[in-house]
Amino acid sequence: MNERRRPAVKMVLGGATIAVSANQCELAEPTVWGAVKAYRHGGWTAVKVCHGHRPLGAGRALNPNQEREVQRLIRDHVPDQLKVNYALWTRQAVGELIARRFAIHLAVRAVGEYLKRWGFTPQRPLKKAHEQSPAAVDRWVNEEYPKIAQAAKTEGAEVHWGHETGLRSDDVRGRSYAPKGKTPVVVTNANRSKLSVLSTVTNKGQMRWKVFSGALHAKILIGFMKRLVHGREKRGFLILDNLCVHHYQAGEEMARGK
Repeated sequence: MNERRRPAVKMVLGGATIAVSANQCELAEPTVWGAVKAYRHGGWTAVKVCHGHRPLGAGRALNPNQEREVQRLIRDHVPDQLKVNYALWTRQAVGELIARRFAIHLAVRAVGEYLKRWGFTPQRPLKKAHEQSPAAVDRWVNEEYPKIAQAAKTEGAEVHWGHETGLRSDDVRGRSYAPKGKTPVVVTNANRSKLSVLSTVTNKGQMRWKVFSGALHAKILIGFMKRLVHGREKRGFLILDNLCVHHYQAGEEMARGK
């Protein structure tokens, strides 16, 4: 706008009519009249106009303190801890939280704009066992495991990280294009096969595994451990999680070399 107002005023000062100036500079005639009038009262400084944009944050339903409070609650809690009837934070859940805390009712789209402005994005949550103790994990990582790693290095032994998992032959199909109202039919095998795998991987990436049917029990675990050490002269270190079968006495004694 300002780039057009100055040439328009110059044309009028040079003898052009308001209509010609407005047409050449692609401005409305009242705009040119106003620019010329401003020039005559205050010079070129007065010709320049500043758009009346509202200040950043003006007109928002939540004040800065309320915004900070909502952000803190979202970061530190899940909805049901705040008596909001949702399992995870969604725009609807945040809107209900705001309504309960501040009696301010926002549209879902407005809540989404707030979340975007705050840097919150929809993400798939990570799963974490509630039995896990962060303090115990930190102590094991920083105190116990370094001793195991040092002993393995001194003795030239391998450190094995053990894990068990289940496999099932589900028939998973994606989407397929078809005429509307005529859903395609895919013939599948309804019988599912199930297997389990007990495996270890060393710090060097070497992997050993055993496939078996049914659930893991002490006998299978001990048999796997015997195969793991078969023909080896040096001691090995096997690290397992806190599964109850890993605490079987005979298995613990074998792991200690008894």
